[in-house]
Parts: sequence; C-alpha cells; structure tokens
Amino acid sequence: MHGLSKERGHGRTARPRFASDAARWRAVRRRDPAADGHFFYSVATTGVYCRPSCASRPARRGNVAFHRTAAEAARAGFRPCRRCRPDLPSRGAREAALVTEACRTIERAEEAPRLAALAAQAGLSPGHFHRMFKRVAGVTPRAYAAAQRQRRVQEKLRDGSDVTGALYAAGFGSSGRFYEAAPGILGMTPSRYRAGGRGEAIWHAAGRCALGHVLVAATHKGVCAILLGADPGALAAELRSRFPKARLCEPQPGFADWVAAVVRLVDDPAAGLALPLDIRGTLFQRRVWEALGRIPPGETASYTEIARRLGKPRAARAVAAACAANALAVAIPCHRAVAADGGLAGYRWGVARKRRLLERERE
Repeated sequence: MHGLSKERGHGRTARPRFASDAARWRAVRRRDPAADGHFFYSVATTGVYCRPSCASRPARRGNVAFHRTAAEAARAGFRPCRRCRPDLPSRGAREAALVTEACRTIERAEEAPRLAALAAQAGLSPGHFHRMFKRVAGVTPRAYAAAQRQRRVQEKLRDGSDVTGALYAAGFGSSGRFYEAAPGILGMTPSRYRAGGRGEAIWHAAGRCALGHVLVAATHKGVCAILLGADPGALAAELRSRFPKARLCEPQPGFADWVAAVVRLVDDPAAGLALPLDIRGTLFQRRVWEALGRIPPGETASYTEIARRLGKPRAARAVAAACAANALAVAIPCHRAVAADGGLAGYRWGVARKRRLLERERE
C-alpha cells in the first residue's frame, strides 16, 4: 500500500483533508472532485491509476492503493485511466486556463466581446462556456466585462482625465449611456468621483461586540465599513484614513438597528448580514472578496488556493493584499483565508480575533 504520511494539499483548509487512507477511500467512493490533485489511486486488478473523481466502476477496497502523484503511480507500474486521464491537467486546471484566456481577451478588447466569440475561442458551445466561466470566475462574462469597464473609467478619472475622455476610453459609445451607467460604476456622479469623493456623506457609530468594539459606517448605498478593535477612537481614526475626503456625519435615525445587526453578525458570523453593502475595490479585489464569500462558514482556504480558483495561481500575495484591503470585516469573510500550511497568518484586526471567528463558525 502506498500510503500518504500527510496531505499534499494546496492549503485548502486549516485541517488537512484526505490525510488518511479512510478519508481518501471515502473520497473515491463519493467520486469527490474536491480530492482531485490531492492524491491518485490505482487498482491492482486492472493495472490503471485514476483521479478520485473518476466515473469508472468502483473497485474493491483490497485492490486499491493510494499515491501522492501521477508519476508515483506510473513508477509503481500502473498506466493512466483512459476515462479520467490522470496524466493530463485536471479538468479544473483546463477550465481555469480557458477562463483566464477569456478574461485576457475581455481586458484587451475596446468593447465587450460577444459570448459566441468567447465560446468559439474556447472551443465550446455558448451555453457550456457561460456556465463554466461563471463557475470558475464567480461572475458571468458580461459582469466581468462590466467590471473591466468600471476599472478603466476609475483609472482614467483618478489620473485626471476629463469625463469625456474617460467615457470613450472605457468603450462607451455615447455620453448618454455613460451617465446612465455612472451611478452603478462609480457609486456617485463622475465629477464627484474625479474629485475623490469629496463631500460624500458617511454615517458611523460604534458598539460593543464579543471581539471588543466594532465601528459601522454607511453611505446612502449601504454599509461601507465594519472595523474591529479595542479602542473606538482608533477605529474612528482608521475610518478617517480610509475615507479622507468624505464628510463623516452623526448617524441617522434608525442607524442603531444597523449597528445591532452588525454586532449580531460578529457574535454569530455564520448567520450572515441582511443589510445592503457599499463595496469599494478594484476588479481583482472584488473577485477575491466574492471568492471569500463562497467559502463555507467554519472552513478555510489558503491564499494560494483562492488565487488558483481565480485562474491566477501565482497571485497569492495579491490575494493576501486584497484581504488586507477589506474594510468590511466578517461581512466579507477574509478571516477564512489562511496560509498554505493552514496557519492563520495575518489578519487586519488581529490573529486572536480571526481564531475566535473561525471557532464560532465551527460551533
């Protein structure tokens, strides 16, 4: 039996998965695609080795051995299964490569490419490609193209371009279409965005929670910041540094209910938050934050694993930076991102708080 002393994982969770033969056998019986890449198994009676998700008829347990890599299985004298093709990149890796190529095409195009053209480039039907893109990227091709257009507009306005130049550089054919879309793209008028959000009103208030103090801030669009700490004054200073050109105001009537809802979220992070959010970030940051939201409560994923899911396997540091830039603690669960070895690593609001949040989610 070729056992594994420990999982060769990608830091998928803090607690090693498929770390025992029993766990690996359960994955094979379930044909669990999440186990692909963590190990391979061979069947003595057929002489082949497979991925855990292989759809072939299950073998008897006594005829099955486990291997760390495909090369290890081949050295043991087994040939690759013709059904699951374990000698080729995994389906997830192939799909990630196709989606990455499509993203680059969208980013280079002056106007959003049509779905049919992107699908043809990938060699798939439009319906299949659309489902695959959304599953891998977390957004539809149209939404990705809209976010790319948003990035172009924001960059041009921040660089000092006039509004007309920014709208045409971003691919808008007319000023009417641009001004119609501007509130959703910028969260404010183009002229105000160009001025850095100067004069934008932000209401804020602090409360006590199980992790110390929490500061909640909101605009007319929704909650824009949830900050954790031991000192309300320090949290207010952090809010001012994050929104230096905004006008900080006393909370409106009823805002105490919002603070109470956030306190409940911190005390029970698995419950979620039924409040609108005003999420601000670059395209890549938004993709990272959306990926964090797809991690089940109580589970974790490494920065490397999150980068791989986004089709950018070398962007682990950028993922970590996006987590650090998150202003919506717990609502965007960056506490579920860990180091490759499962360690809790850094957390903007302290590793001890990160540990307690995960413990509460696992209770």
